[in-house]
Amino acid sequence: MTSDVIKTTPIDSTHTRDNTADQRYIICMKWGDKYGPEYVNRLYNMVSRHLTLDFQMVCLTDDSTGIDPDIVCYPIPEMDLPAGPERGWKKLTTFKPELYDLKGVALFLDIDIVIVDNIDAFFTYQAKHEDSVVIIRDWKKPWRMIGNSSVYRFNIGMNTYPDLLANFERNFETIRTQVRHEQAYLSNYLREHHHLEYWDKTWCVSFKYQCIAPIPFNFVRAPALPDEAKIVIFHGEINPPDAIAGSGGKWYRHVKPSPWLKQYWQ
Repeated sequence: MTSDVIKTTPIDSTHTRDNTADQRYIICMKWGDKYGPEYVNRLYNMVSRHLTLDFQMVCLTDDSTGIDPDIVCYPIPEMDLPAGPERGWKKLTTFKPELYDLKGVALFLDIDIVIVDNIDAFFTYQAKHEDSVVIIRDWKKPWRMIGNSSVYRFNIGMNTYPDLLANFERNFETIRTQVRHEQAYLSNYLREHHHLEYWDKTWCVSFKYQCIAPIPFNFVRAPALPDEAKIVIFHGEINPPDAIAGSGGKWYRHVKPSPWLKQYWQ
């Protein structure tokens, strides 16, 4: 069943505030059938356990079926793009100057992350500039200064980045020959027109690069959680259920079971 209308439901007052400029939002997106509603619900549960500040959770989705009623769901905004492969472009709609009258500070979280410690710092961190977007710095090639958009904080619905999405739509044919995914465009645009900052490198860790032991030790050593990590990011072929069971990935990236993830991913 596809949701074409906004689902507005009562939200636990301990997790919400008035719809003002100082409102805190947790934003996520779900589209297609790769991830079920349980991913959104688990994310909400993890945030509820690990964020002590008031917040409202919003999911932009093409199907709200099965999503916890305490999560407010809105349709994913349409993009003015020609047909072609989806490379995460939809995430850029979070930067619409007006987005369902949401106004405040938003923390975008991918629905396949695992939160392992308190995340208050993602809201309390003081950025150097009013228009900064704070994002993960790419682990594999940090010298490129490209952010990983699994976790990013931005001003939502306050016209802080008035042309970010419109510029992408106007110049899409050129942009898609220059970058492979939305996080590269986002990083390049913000560095040129606004400001891009990066989270403390210990806060967001890559399961692929920082939890799994390097080859060939991954065949004998189980993945481990790095000290001071707050969020574990899953990218590539491995998702949390694969990591817990010890499966997924190419043969040479053998993944031994990570039962320690189960206590967090629920």
